[in-house]
Amino acid sequence: MEERRATKTNMIFSFLVLYASITSTHAADTISANQILRYNETLISPHETFELGFFNPGNSTNHYIGIWYKRISTRTVVWVANRNSPLTSTSGELALTLQGVLILRDATKGNVVWSSANSSTTSAMNPIGQLLDTGNFIIQDEAEDIDKKEPIWQSFDFMTDTLLPGMKLGWNLVMGIDRHFTSWKSSDNPASGEFSYLVDIRGYPQVLLMNGQSIKFRAGPWNGLTFSGAPALRPNLIYNFTFVLNQGEIYYQYNLLTSSVFTRLVLQPSGRIERLLWIDSKQEWSLYVSPESDQCDRYALCGPFGRCSIDRSPVCECLKGFEPTSPDQWRVGDWSQGCRRTVPLDCNPAEGFNKYTNLNLPDTRGSWYNQTMTLVECEKMCKSNCSCTAYTNSNVSGSESGCLLWFGDLINIRTFAANVETLYIRFSPSELDLIDKSKSSGAGRSVRVIVPIAFVVLVVLVSVCLFYRCNRKKQHQQGTRGNEFELRENRSDDNEDIELPLFSMSTLLKATNHFSVNRKLGEGGFGPVYKGVLEDGQEIAVKRLAKTSTQGLQEFKNEVISISKLQHRNLVKLLGCCIEGAEKMLIYEYMSNKGLNSIIFDKTQSKLLDWPARYHIIHGIAHGLLYLHQDSRLRIIHRDLKVSNILLDTDMNPKISDFGMARTFGGNQIEANTNRVVGTYGYMAPEYAGDGIFSIKSDVYSFGVLVLEVVCGEKNRGFIYKEHCNNLIGYVWRLHNEDNSLQLVDKCLGESINESQILRSVHVGLLCVQRDPEDRPTMESVIMMLGSESPLPSPKEPGFYIEKTMQNTIRYSRSCGTGSNNKLSITMLIGR
Repeated sequence: MEERRATKTNMIFSFLVLYASITSTHAADTISANQILRYNETLISPHETFELGFFNPGNSTNHYIGIWYKRISTRTVVWVANRNSPLTSTSGELALTLQGVLILRDATKGNVVWSSANSSTTSAMNPIGQLLDTGNFIIQDEAEDIDKKEPIWQSFDFMTDTLLPGMKLGWNLVMGIDRHFTSWKSSDNPASGEFSYLVDIRGYPQVLLMNGQSIKFRAGPWNGLTFSGAPALRPNLIYNFTFVLNQGEIYYQYNLLTSSVFTRLVLQPSGRIERLLWIDSKQEWSLYVSPESDQCDRYALCGPFGRCSIDRSPVCECLKGFEPTSPDQWRVGDWSQGCRRTVPLDCNPAEGFNKYTNLNLPDTRGSWYNQTMTLVECEKMCKSNCSCTAYTNSNVSGSESGCLLWFGDLINIRTFAANVETLYIRFSPSELDLIDKSKSSGAGRSVRVIVPIAFVVLVVLVSVCLFYRCNRKKQHQQGTRGNEFELRENRSDDNEDIELPLFSMSTLLKATNHFSVNRKLGEGGFGPVYKGVLEDGQEIAVKRLAKTSTQGLQEFKNEVISISKLQHRNLVKLLGCCIEGAEKMLIYEYMSNKGLNSIIFDKTQSKLLDWPARYHIIHGIAHGLLYLHQDSRLRIIHRDLKVSNILLDTDMNPKISDFGMARTFGGNQIEANTNRVVGTYGYMAPEYAGDGIFSIKSDVYSFGVLVLEVVCGEKNRGFIYKEHCNNLIGYVWRLHNEDNSLQLVDKCLGESINESQILRSVHVGLLCVQRDPEDRPTMESVIMMLGSESPLPSPKEPGFYIEKTMQNTIRYSRSCGTGSNNKLSITMLIGR
């Protein structure tokens, strides 16, 4: 009996020792590969600042993995892993795989609820997860020095509703990571809510608070000292802050000046941004500051060219030189239509700028910037472009520097009493004279203004004549780079001058070694393309219109007019052009990795693009196309989107090229019809190839084909699957319906594949190539679908879904990079 008691006592003691050991292990700050963290077990950062484990928010019965402050009595969650995939029981297990991926399993159901896998994840030899005192959970190779190497994965890159000290709000352009935070749905539900706080980089970067797809509040661009629309952000004793803008990263960050303080920037479920400070004596979070303070912080309250002044009644007024677009609505307090110019601009050489102070900077989406130009150079740049409506310095700190240009309407302007920024807005000569008169004495204006206006009109007429004659002379006599070349496209929807640097023939002959065969990069419908090197060492690509080309002056002008207005990192940059005699050439930035087609369809080169690189390329093309369809000043339909028109730079970043076939839409136009169908077989949407109807949805179709080609490594045109006589789209459609989409994957991708991303890409590609244009998503929706984990709608039957037998077509095999080599664009096809 005593022996049994002794045995039982020893067993209990051993169990307690084992339990203490497990508890001690999970109270540490790290988790090793294949180690499991279960309910009621946590990780604690080295100095016990933060804790990671399972929790229930508010009155919810759902369970989540989160990170919260350890030292604060009120549990304050700052990060949630499975915010959109809650556990309904306590059977969750958090583990780190041998590949360095953090996964959350439901042990009862045996399924993975959430994982840290993403396009930028790389494998590790000996992965280890660690919770840091910053609140960041990182996955790192155990053999690496954590302080000297970027982690394999970190929670700081995937925020929830909180910005902690050290977090970067913004973009890692190299990895393609958009770091932004999103509100909880409610205090009991951490799922992604309606509001998000982000850095928008469509133009000069600015911080926006979004309500769904609408802007709720705009903190504005960084001016070197603070955000233009959030002057409350100023130096203090609690934290410092910075904004980084370079080729690799664009982000805002703040850091504590003392470790004894806890502060966080949180986006509440109501959509309010608040900086909170922990008051230890009260054991509560206290509001320190909120960037939204009054009615004038509502985005675009006063409409285009309207100014909001909170100390006025009513708060909205038109800028000097403007008048209400709808006086009746303006009088009753509806300012949404904003203001219009009293005297419209007409690209008169005598136009100038009026200086405004004590304003925040207008919305910078679609703006252009250069960080090194002076204010004088900036004014010259704006004045030389008829579409430029305003300019200013981008950096007002120190000696002031940088150039920021606006095109079109100026939106979301408000008055700040002590703002250091200035804004220079373009006006007609007559309006400038009136403004100057109003700045001095108003007496006798009606008498004296007649002479200046008449004089200005006379000067302008003479100037235009002289300018025209001189410019014609320059085009024949000058042969140096930097001259201004003007094209006028005589279209009713967009009749304006386009100015572009003019390269001389002698400069291009020298740069290309007299168009040597060794410098030839390729040839398309326009003509041959050559690599060139200018005297300053800059590499260029010269597209030379062939005398036998089926594309002529119209395509040449069309490409200049379309692309010269565009500024986006995923669009190829047009540097200038050359017209001498019968020669017509376009000069672009040089893309060292040439066209995407030269890599993915080549069984040797295709190995250079693993799945993360291809996924990055798909995202980049999508963002470039979204800019064309929605975010550029005018809506542009490319009409010839294909793999060979995607160029790759040194870092394999994709850039959309070849705008000779592009069409521009103005206003709310979304569709057009043409008798001249242009494009490439295999990429053209059914409604376009058959009836000449093109729209943004015909570009979406081309994008869908392109996505499927990138995943499969096969060309759509000329592809036949021997068992079913399907073309590529039909083959993908068949496998998708059989839940066998992974059979599509190019074998060259090897172990680099991410199954969930590939399945999602194929699914999105099929949504894009649906037969009915109305069923296809917009590019905005495409980007959202590619970047989220939410369920996708089932695709309907694709266009050009054919089961057929053809001669002279490529029979499908799973070897790398087989396919036809057709590179030509159709320049004319008469629609039925």
